[in-house]
Amino acid sequence: MSRRRQIYEGKAKILYEGPEPGTLIQYFKDDATAFNAQKRGTISGKGVINNRISEHVFTALASIGVPTHFIRRLNMREQLIRQVEIIPIEVVVRNVAAGSLSKRLGIEEGTQLPRTIIEYYYKDDALGDPMIADEHIACFGWATQDEMNDIADMAIRVNDFLSGMFAAIGIRLIDFKLEFGRVWDGDYSRVILADEISPDGCRLWDMKTNQKLDKDRFRQDLGGVEEAYQEVARRLGLLQPDDEFAVLDLDTHRKKRGK
Repeated sequence: MSRRRQIYEGKAKILYEGPEPGTLIQYFKDDATAFNAQKRGTISGKGVINNRISEHVFTALASIGVPTHFIRRLNMREQLIRQVEIIPIEVVVRNVAAGSLSKRLGIEEGTQLPRTIIEYYYKDDALGDPMIADEHIACFGWATQDEMNDIADMAIRVNDFLSGMFAAIGIRLIDFKLEFGRVWDGDYSRVILADEISPDGCRLWDMKTNQKLDKDRFRQDLGGVEEAYQEVARRLGLLQPDDEFAVLDLDTHRKKRGK
């Protein structure tokens, strides 16, 4: 068997050439980074969990008409996806003040925002993914106005759907990151949802306790990182308590580790 050709390696995933033209294989790693890769580590089993969660979310979004790059899950760590031309903009949807928004504006973390906010960041690790405005996007031609209209509409639709999906399992969707790409049909292109949706790119808090069930546990050295990801998967019905990854109480786990 010929060795697969690697197309790209990022902080959390590797892309390989797909079996058919216009496809890629997306491999989910256990590597974890924070603060623009200044903090690095490994979250055991993260790639497996994120693969399952992202499959579940993208399949559900496709069922309500949101176009995505996801085709099917291949195995524990890999997905078959459509090859897209990634738009160099990270789209952050915020429902509750947290993270950089709280720091920038001095708003207490956990404050419900009067309305959902959509922010844009330029995808460039060397620059630290700076925040940008619509004027920057138009000026530098990163996306057309029609594309940005589609992106904003899809972001709000995804937010409405995910907020309800997570609320149904006792999780509050604080904020999350999206990426989009272009697919071409001759001279014409359209925008579809790409990358992944998982606890790596979402802030997810337990509705009753405000316990964090996402990568903030890694960023803030809270302990119980693996168990938090597993808990999200378990609540979504993707992981049973007696599966390979046992779900532990996060507070008990943190105390055992002296966190």
